[in-house]
Amino acid sequence: MKLHSLVATATVILSLAAGNALAQSEKEKKQTEIRKVTQTSLEKFYKADPKLKEAVAKAPGYAVFTTYGLSFLIGGAGGKGLAHDNKTKKVTYMDMAQASVGLQVGAAESETLIIFKSTKAMQEFIDKGWEAGGGGAAQAGAAGKSVGVAGGENAIADAAYYTLTKNGLQAGVAVAGTKFWKDKELN
Repeated sequence: MKLHSLVATATVILSLAAGNALAQSEKEKKQTEIRKVTQTSLEKFYKADPKLKEAVAKAPGYAVFTTYGLSFLIGGAGGKGLAHDNKTKKVTYMDMAQASVGLQVGAAESETLIIFKSTKAMQEFIDKGWEAGGGGAAQAGAAGKSVGVAGGENAIADAAYYTLTKNGLQAGVAVAGTKFWKDKELN
């Protein structure tokens, strides 16, 4: 009986350890994918506006998100990204969600770049998340890629907010709310 209990206990411990290793490897895979997508997004922003590369390098930090959304009067989008502290090189993985209501129709995949002008603004964004709302925009993707400070959409105190549409078309006037927060699973 004692040998059976010892074998059972060892099996449980090994199973838990293997499960933890698998969970860690999944976490690392997701982190690696977000870092890869972030780097690709940054290169697209730099290509669209070469001045952004210098702005990102000189800033205390930046955040990059990729979002996917649909809208038909009521819209929603979600995505993942990261915030990067240029001084400490620390990366914080984050989530993003957006909801909107208004005269709108479309489907889009877009990228967002936030360049922080102060360490305080970046740290508040990371620690407390951020919520905003706004007006309307018309963006075309594919051949009509656009980049620029998102006028009338979102504004972050002490930061510049840029959007790059990857594909799809989004048009209309809407009231939108956007929320950013730390990803508990990946940090």
